Amino acid sequence: MNAFYEQLDDNRFAASEHSRGPWDANAQHGGPPSALLGRAVESRPGERPGFRLARMTFEISRPVPIAELVVSTRVLKSGRSAELVEAELAQPGGDPLLRARALLVRVAEQPQPAIADPTVLPGPDQAEPKPFFPVAYEVGYHNAMEWRFVSGAFQEPGPATCWLRMRMPLVAGEQPSPLVRVLIAADSGNGVSTVLDWRTHTFINPDLTVHLHRYPVGEWVCLDARTTVDAGGIGLADTALHDEKGVIGRGAQSLLVTAR
Repeated sequence: MNAFYEQLDDNRFAASEHSRGPWDANAQHGGPPSALLGRAVESRPGERPGFRLARMTFEISRPVPIAELVVSTRVLKSGRSAELVEAELAQPGGDPLLRARALLVRVAEQPQPAIADPTVLPGPDQAEPKPFFPVAYEVGYHNAMEWRFVSGAFQEPGPATCWLRMRMPLVAGEQPSPLVRVLIAADSGNGVSTVLDWRTHTFINPDLTVHLHRYPVGEWVCLDARTTVDAGGIGLADTALHDEKGVIGRGAQSLLVTAR
């Protein structure tokens, strides 16, 4: 299957090996399941026209297996100008593996003053592919995405600026939405900007929060990421999210840093 997931029915999906993360052959990278929950929020029954996702926070209870998964959504609060939606991902009959809350905001009917960050990064055509760090298997998220670095690299500790593009759809036979494109990439901020040696330390992010003031235009999403770590082993991966026109939002991941 040349996609991250195959849809089995309205809310059941089979994960493919392309969703596999780099650390465990049986577990997914955080990007594809986050994007799958984002897709569920924007395609849920009763979706309100004129509302757009402004923030989505993901809490990762345990690794998401490469297996059959069930997606569910429910509206927690619905007001005139904002709506809060919860989405969950679980194995059939199991407890949630990944839970997310999405804040959707009503888009103004009349144009408002647009105040944008003027930062425009060198585009993907000016960036270069660089090797992924060693992975024990060939097929997974690491090669289902295209990576091009403006600065930094996987094997160069420190801040990095990296463009990502999906090589295949999230769900087989379906064109990825702009929201899907940014959510599948945003969880990689921690990976591209690591500040400690992969061989001596682990960097676990039990959460991800993405704020978007607009959706990306085009296929490429850029992560301008940097990581800080306290001596207590708690860190933060802070990522400015861009498309080729400029800044679109921000991602943040809390980190648990431990020696191997």
